[in-house]
Amino acid sequence: MSRIGLKPIAIPAGVKVTVNGNTVTVQGPKGTLTRNVHPLMQVEVAGAEILVKRPNDEKEAKSLHGLSRTLVANMVEGVTNGYKKELEISEGGYRVVKKGNQIVMNLGYSHDVVMTEEDGITFEVPDANHVNVCGIDKQKVGQVAAELRGKRPPEPYLGKGIKYVGERIRRKSGKAGK
Repeated sequence: MSRIGLKPIAIPAGVKVTVNGNTVTVQGPKGTLTRNVHPLMQVEVAGAEILVKRPNDEKEAKSLHGLSRTLVANMVEGVTNGYKKELEISEGGYRVVKKGNQIVMNLGYSHDVVMTEEDGITFEVPDANHVNVCGIDKQKVGQVAAELRGKRPPEPYLGKGIKYVGERIRRKSGKAGK
C-alpha cells in the first residue's frame, strides 16, 4: 500500500490542472509545467483535488504510484511558489558577479567561469559569496545547482569551494608529521 500515493493533491486558488491521457499540464501564477505520467498511472481531477490511482497491485504499479503522485505535487508546488537552491562560495577569495542573464565566477582558475540562465531558471546574487538558483521545475533547479557546485566542489582539507547553504563538509586533518 502506497501511503503517499493515496494522498490527494490540493489544487490552490489560481492554479489550473488539465489531464489529457497521460499528459498532465499545470498552469499557475509562476508559469506552466507539463509532464507525461507513466501509462500505468491514472490521474484524475476531482473538484479541487488531484487523485493519482493505480489499476492493480502489481509490483511495478505499486512502485510508480507514490513517485507519480509526488511528481504531480511538485508541479503544483512549483507553479504556485517556485523552488530555490541556495549556494555559498566559501573562502579562497572566490567570488561571483551577475551580468545580465549570466553569472561570472572567479573560482581560482586561470579564467572566469561563466554560466548562462536557461529557460525557466534564474540566478540571484545577493552578495559576492552567495548564489540562488530559482525556477518552477524542481528537477531542473536541482540539476543546475549541482552543475554550478561541480565547477569547484568543496575540498576536504580547507573547505574552500561552492557548497549548498547548510551543507556540512567533512574535514580531514592535514599532514600528521613528526
